[in-house]
Amino acid sequence: MARPSARVVLTCIGVGLLAGLMSGLFGVGGGIVTVPLLTLVLGFDHRRAAGTSLAAIVPTAAVGVVSYASHGSVAWVAALILAVAAVVGAQLGTWLLHRLPLNALRWGFVGFLAVVAVMLFVVVPSRDAGLHLTWLSGLGLVVVGLASGVLSGLLGVGGGVVVVPALMLLFGTSDLLARGTSLLMMIPASASGTVSNLRRGNVDVRAAILVGASACLTTALGAHLAKLMGPMASNALFAVFMAFVAGHMVWDLVRHRPVGDDAAPTQ
Repeated sequence: MARPSARVVLTCIGVGLLAGLMSGLFGVGGGIVTVPLLTLVLGFDHRRAAGTSLAAIVPTAAVGVVSYASHGSVAWVAALILAVAAVVGAQLGTWLLHRLPLNALRWGFVGFLAVVAVMLFVVVPSRDAGLHLTWLSGLGLVVVGLASGVLSGLLGVGGGVVVVPALMLLFGTSDLLARGTSLLMMIPASASGTVSNLRRGNVDVRAAILVGASACLTTALGAHLAKLMGPMASNALFAVFMAFVAGHMVWDLVRHRPVGDDAAPTQ
């Protein structure tokens, strides 16, 4: 195996540093940054970029969980429920991949992101708000996890983009608790997806190590910055991030990029 060039190494490190910061700051995997940059800058095809990104998420999310858990901002049982439901949902989403009009679904999801971005300015949960588990809230978490997994399998949209706003807007949790829980939820799903991608040859292992290791350096910083910001400022910044995700999806739709087999969860 040929040694990667200095350009490839530096690009992977830069991508990882940015992805890690966003992961810690927003409670997402960073794939929305990693996948397009690996594709556009290094010429990865979408499947290989998504597989490499997913592999890099595992250590990144683990560091993020430790950072959020250090100040009690992880709902452990809720994350387990979300993770199990998301894995099942991803299988369902993959099965539905060739049976539903994906472009229509993508436009619908863009609309959903726009509504969520607006609601983040309207609903600002207290930093002291927790997540009280009951049979009803547990059932709600299953539904959110399933929806997150289905969208990952169908549209390649990572779970954090769905789970974080859902926990804040539907369950009234604090923004920090939502992000820490989202990161924990990603670990088993990302690990499972990475094993499958490795078997199919859809992971550039060296790039994944470089991106993941670099991301670990800035994830804790992102989590610390999230804690320093007030809830309103944090929600406003997350709304901007949601707008960025929506814009990225619109760009893909305008370019008429095929989805089909290339769809893969990017977290």
